[in-house]
Amino acid sequence: MKTRAVRLYGKKDLRLEEFELPPIREDEILAKVVSDSICMSSHKASSQGTEHKRIPDDVAENPIIIGHEFAGELLEVGAKWAGKFKAGDKFSIQPALYYEDGPVGILSAPGYSYKYIGGDATYVIIPNEVMEQDCLLTYHGVGYYPASLAEPLSCVIGAMHANYHTTPGSYEHRMEIVDGGKMAILAGVGPMGLAAINYVLRREDRRPSLLVVTDVDQTRLDRAAAIYTVESAASVGIELHYINTGQMVDPVKELKTLSGDTGYDDVFVFAPVKPVVEQGDALLAFDGCLNFFAGPGDPNFSAMLNFYNVHYAYTHITGTSGGNNDDMVEAIDIMSRGLDPAGLITHIGGLDAVADATNNLPDIPGGKKLIYTHLRIPLTPIADFEKLGETSDLFRELADICSRHKGLWSVEAESYLLNHFKSEKLKITN
Repeated sequence: MKTRAVRLYGKKDLRLEEFELPPIREDEILAKVVSDSICMSSHKASSQGTEHKRIPDDVAENPIIIGHEFAGELLEVGAKWAGKFKAGDKFSIQPALYYEDGPVGILSAPGYSYKYIGGDATYVIIPNEVMEQDCLLTYHGVGYYPASLAEPLSCVIGAMHANYHTTPGSYEHRMEIVDGGKMAILAGVGPMGLAAINYVLRREDRRPSLLVVTDVDQTRLDRAAAIYTVESAASVGIELHYINTGQMVDPVKELKTLSGDTGYDDVFVFAPVKPVVEQGDALLAFDGCLNFFAGPGDPNFSAMLNFYNVHYAYTHITGTSGGNNDDMVEAIDIMSRGLDPAGLITHIGGLDAVADATNNLPDIPGGKKLIYTHLRIPLTPIADFEKLGETSDLFRELADICSRHKGLWSVEAESYLLNHFKSEKLKITN
C-alpha cells in the first residue's frame, strides 16, 4: 500500500513524500491515520535532528515519519494481535515506548524513531513493540481529534500526578497536587496550559481551591478566560484568576498577596524562560512543589533557585516529559465523560502544511495546529473561517458550525470536513 508522509532527513529537513509500505508481519498492524496535532516536541526534533535523543543517527539514510499526537482507524491486524484488536477499531497511541533492554533504556517513539509509523502520514504500520508495551489504545469516543489530543492531555495529567509533598516527621512523599490547595500555572495559556486548566476544572477526585493562571499575552488570556470561565470554575469550588504579569510592577509580591501571603502549594511552569522559572520558585509555599513542565531546547538552560527555602521551607522541584499509559487511559476516559479538548485547537490544515508548520511552529501564533492527513488544506486559523467563507463553501459551512460551538472546533465540524472532502487530491486555497 502506498502512503504519503512527512519524513525527517536531518535538521529542518522535512519532506512530504509518497512511498510503498511493506506487507505487514504477523505481529504488526496496518492503520489509517485520520488526524494529528502538531507538537512543539516535533519542532524540537526537526530543529535538533540526530542531536535529539529519540532521533536515530542514520536518519539521513533511513528517514523517520514525524508526528506523535495521532488517531485513526485500524485496517489490517496481524495474527498475533487478532484477539485484542480488529479492523475498524479507532485508536490512539501513547508514543513514549520507554522500556528496558538489559541495562539500557530504549527511547524509541512513533513520530521520532520509525520508518513506517508517525502521525503525519496517510497510512502507517504499527510495530509489535507498541502493542507489547500496551501503547495502542482503542478509542470508543466520538470524532478523531479528541483521540489525537489525548496524548498532550496525558502529559498534563502526568504532571499533576508527578507533583509531590512531604509528610512531617517521616521520609514518605505524598504524590499528587494538594487537594484543596493553592495552584499557579505560569505562562499558562498556550496549548498545554489550556489542557492543564481544562483538566483541573474537570477533575473529580481532587482540585485546588485557588487556581491562578498567568501570562503576558492579554489576547491569549482573554481567550482562555472565555473558554474556561471563572464562573465554571466557581461551580466546582475553584477560585480562578487570569493574571497578566506583564502589567504588574512586582509580580511575585502581588501573586503572593493573592494567595493570602502563603504562596502556592503547586506551581507549574509552562515556558522554558529563566525569569518565569525563578518567579515560580519565589512563589512556592512551605513544602511547595515546582513542576518544570516546558522542555527547553538549550541543553545548558538553567535558572536560579532559592536553596535557603529548599532547606528551611522544604520547597522542591520536579519535571515531567510526557505521560505514561495510565495517563493516556485517564485522558481517554475523562474525555468520554465530557472533557472536550477543542479549546486547544486554533488551526486546521492538511498534510501539505505540516513541514512548514513544524519547522516554524514557535512563530505561528495560536494554539494547536490540527492536521487531517488525507486532505490538502492550507494551515488555516479558525478565526479566518468567516472571511474565507465569502468565497469558499467549505469555510462558510465550517464558520457556521464553529459559531454554534462558541468559535471552537468540534466533532460536528470535523465530521462535516471528513464527510464532504474525502479526496486526497482535494486542494483548497485561500
